[in-house]
Amino acid sequence: MTAALTHLTAVVFDWAGTTVDFGSRAPAIVFQEIFRRRGVEITAAQAREPMGMAKRDHIAAILAMPEVASAWRAAHGRQSESVDIDAMYEEFLPLQRQVLKEHSEVIPGVPEAVAACRRMGLKVGSTTGYTRALMEIVSAAAKQQGYEPDCVLCAEDAPRGRPAPYLLYEAAMRLDAYPLWTTIAVDDTPVGIAAGRNAGCWTVGVTRTGNCVGLSREELAALSPGEARRLCDQAARRLESAGAHYTVESAADIVQVIGDFERRLQAGESPVSTVAAQGR
Repeated sequence: MTAALTHLTAVVFDWAGTTVDFGSRAPAIVFQEIFRRRGVEITAAQAREPMGMAKRDHIAAILAMPEVASAWRAAHGRQSESVDIDAMYEEFLPLQRQVLKEHSEVIPGVPEAVAACRRMGLKVGSTTGYTRALMEIVSAAAKQQGYEPDCVLCAEDAPRGRPAPYLLYEAAMRLDAYPLWTTIAVDDTPVGIAAGRNAGCWTVGVTRTGNCVGLSREELAALSPGEARRLCDQAARRLESAGAHYTVESAADIVQVIGDFERRLQAGESPVSTVAAQGR
């Protein structure tokens, strides 16, 4: 669909795993490293479980996992404390900056999909759990590759991160996109989908390129087609359980569902009144 829209006003994309960094590799790598430095080994799945949250909250969520809390007590002889979270967060930031330099590649097809959205008259915003200092690296690299949203909202731009809806509220204000049910939130994490639903937006979950699959393009290519399909389907179920109205394999495919959202608004539906998720 390329015709101008009459109901939808904006689409707001997440960053890692949605528009850049295929597989959302950068944050997972760093979370595992900062725990390893403290004598606690965490799995990739544990590192990824709270993905989408502000990064300090993410560290706290990992530490609250029973298996991680037990490993921490074994390594340190006590429970983790707020000062530990602060120290790990301070260490996370410079390490993440280093890793981001190698993980800011725009996901194939995203610039073209964004251009198609703009031709329809949609404004294009973005939100992230990264800090503004980290996003200086990512957004600059993305711009060089042809992707530049109209606004970039970071962790410090809201009083609380996802699943709270505040970043999406702020994005809506910056874009002058009102009401929220005329906006589509696109994210690869359950917590990001929950934020979209909490904001009253339409939501689209991203499977193949995102955190729920968590594999690079090369790793996915090494799998059998059946195994890759199984992982994408599993990711779709997780995102649908979080409230995604649709799922797509990549944000590059977003145009496929925009027409359906427009028709549903035309028919009088809204994101709030629509409970059942529908996979794509």
